[in-house]
Amino acid sequence: MPLLKSWIDSANSPETDFPLNNLPLGVFTLGGAPRCGVAIGEHILDATGLEEAGLLQLADTPVLDIPFWNEVMELGPEAWDGLRARLTELLREGSPEQDKVAPFLHPMAGAEMHMPLAVAEFTDFYAGRHHATNVGTMFRGAENALPPNWLHIPIGYNGRASSVVVSGSDIRRPWGQVKAPDEDAPRFAPSARFDLELEMGAIVGQPSDGPVSVDEADQMIFGYVLLNDWSARDIQAWEYQPLGPFQAKATATTISPWIVMRAALEPFRVPTPAREKPLLPHLRDTGPMLYDIALQVDLTPEGGQPVTIARTNYREMYYSSAQQLAHHSTSGCPMNVGDLLGSGTISGPTRDSRGSLLELSWGAREPIALGDQARSFLEDGDTVTLRGAALGDGYRVGFGACTGTLLPALEDPYAR
Repeated sequence: MPLLKSWIDSANSPETDFPLNNLPLGVFTLGGAPRCGVAIGEHILDATGLEEAGLLQLADTPVLDIPFWNEVMELGPEAWDGLRARLTELLREGSPEQDKVAPFLHPMAGAEMHMPLAVAEFTDFYAGRHHATNVGTMFRGAENALPPNWLHIPIGYNGRASSVVVSGSDIRRPWGQVKAPDEDAPRFAPSARFDLELEMGAIVGQPSDGPVSVDEADQMIFGYVLLNDWSARDIQAWEYQPLGPFQAKATATTISPWIVMRAALEPFRVPTPAREKPLLPHLRDTGPMLYDIALQVDLTPEGGQPVTIARTNYREMYYSSAQQLAHHSTSGCPMNVGDLLGSGTISGPTRDSRGSLLELSWGAREPIALGDQARSFLEDGDTVTLRGAALGDGYRVGFGACTGTLLPALEDPYAR
């Protein structure tokens, strides 16, 4: 698909994340109450204002009068397509309604971004083969890197929706129980092995009541965000057996402020990798279910310059979000509007394509260079920024930055 031309000049730049082909959805403020907005070039289009003015109507009653996009999700795929069609009509080059729309444009640079949705529940998966193989090799050896079930189901765990935050939120180093192999007993201490995880997040836009197929699951997905599922590796090492992560993943999960709707990513669909073992029928691929989205991780030490420490691609995943969602529903588990599914860490086959510091430093045995410094895990004051974009012919469909800065741990919260 070629670049769609807009009457907004900055939307036609090959460098912008937000051309007319994209039209991602967010929530912003400019000194007043939060409002629903659409990113276009270097501007935010006030979608709430368009609805109030009668220029955008998605239902018989207002759906953009609350600062989340959940009510739009509830309307279903036909309304989602209608939203994109109407926005494209208003913003395309030569639009007869340009003069009516122009007053609802605001510079993006002056806006504060907020959570674009009310997260109902959060599930994180472990569905990237390179990541799972790297982690398994470190802890169990190459011959036993993948657990026996890994090639048959997308492994996951239920996380905390309450700790999902928007890009730009500071992250506090957590306390927890940790135990080194040479210690006789655990101790309560700040995490010393705090890590990032490069992921994509899929947002469920339609509810289910009972099992759904992979194709049905795909149609239920409203859009995607970048996602950093911050991880306390030392807390996890002590707590995860036999039930998996708990407090190690409860500190925070950061998402990018813009939801890129599934329709904007359609031109970039790619197949999942070849299957080493055939999946059971209810999880089998029915077509290209992944997306070609270039991803990178930048790490900026306090007072320093950003360094790109990893580059990879969403197409490296072994299971798609649709397969994850279908698997999630097999027990009859209802899925809700606003559910968030983390893809799992996205790593590639080379060292510089690994999506976590655990892998990049190979468990702290091989620290990575960061200018004149080195890192095995995150230090206080470090800022992590995830970026991603699907690359078209002369344009990008991007997500904006997903960023967070690590603050020092508080004093012992239980000291009296």
